[in-house]
Amino acid sequence: MSDKTKFPVYMSKETERRLDQHYKAHGSTSKTAFVENAINFYIDYLMTENVGAYLPKTLLSAIDGRLGMFENRIASLMYKQTVQTDMAMNIVAGSFDLDEDYMHRQRVRSIANVKQTNGQLSFENIARRGSDE
Repeated sequence: MSDKTKFPVYMSKETERRLDQHYKAHGSTSKTAFVENAINFYIDYLMTENVGAYLPKTLLSAIDGRLGMFENRIASLMYKQTVQTDMAMNIVAGSFDLDEDYMHRQRVRSIANVKQTNGQLSFENIARRGSDE
């Protein structure tokens, strides 16, 4: 016999009807298992500090796992992008004799471009803007 204790439960006829209607549909093998799961779920719900932000543990675990995968993917892409940027910057810097004043003006211009486009830069727009000047 399991380590469970018997506990009488009184409920309205409507609640009993709903229990009969739903316990099998939600994966419970018995009414007792369904009621126990419901009690545990409700206790977990009450124990959360922000009741409005309550999510079941399994859902939180799934979200955490997906976010972890997403974080790793973004970190990998950012690393690769940074390597490519470093290569391009070294090629350009090695090909031209750029003075400090020019580089400072270009940095100011680049910051303004990124702010103006909200980071959505395209080579075509930059080339068009460069030919207009």
